[in-house]
Amino acid sequence: MKKLLLSAAILFGSLGAFAQGGLGYGLRAGVNIPKYSTSLGDTKSNTGFFVTGYLDAPVSPYFSIQPGLSLQSKGAKWLETSNGDLKENIMTLDIPVNAVAKFPTGGSGNFFIGAGPYVGFALSGKYKADGKDWDVKFGSGDDDNLKRTDFGVNFLAGYQLTNGFQINAGYGLGLTNLAPDNGSIKNRVWSIGIGFGL
Repeated sequence: MKKLLLSAAILFGSLGAFAQGGLGYGLRAGVNIPKYSTSLGDTKSNTGFFVTGYLDAPVSPYFSIQPGLSLQSKGAKWLETSNGDLKENIMTLDIPVNAVAKFPTGGSGNFFIGAGPYVGFALSGKYKADGKDWDVKFGSGDDDNLKRTDFGVNFLAGYQLTNGFQINAGYGLGLTNLAPDNGSIKNRVWSIGIGFGL
């Protein structure tokens, strides 16, 4: 965890030297609709939230690099387990680094689309079923439920007005198999939100 945050600090600091026109920054927040792609059972989408702070390092007037820190609620609903239907809530800290293209629309604002890698670190997790809850065990051992670290790819799109207000949507494609032993569990996260960028 400390190495993850140190890497983020070094990345953010180094961008200032390469950015043209000065660094911008922003905040995005909204609703997550996470699910698992898994071979271990049937799942449905869960509902959560995200809050993302990011830097905007312009490479040109129409292209920038946006690293960020993102608090993400992920997980899924498992169907017909031994405990009945089971809700799994995972809170993660993600570090996305997106390349973002901007398309001006006259004087009103610009459309933007972007993509890039992310690394995520699970902070906590809970299972809930039949009015009871218990902790998710993170690790790679036989008694663990999920691996703690996730790598994947982000996709995002939206529209930002000239005053900085924006609407945005995104998709997170997890590439890491989070199952600690047999089988496969990978994150799939849709999101929609609002934000403000300067």
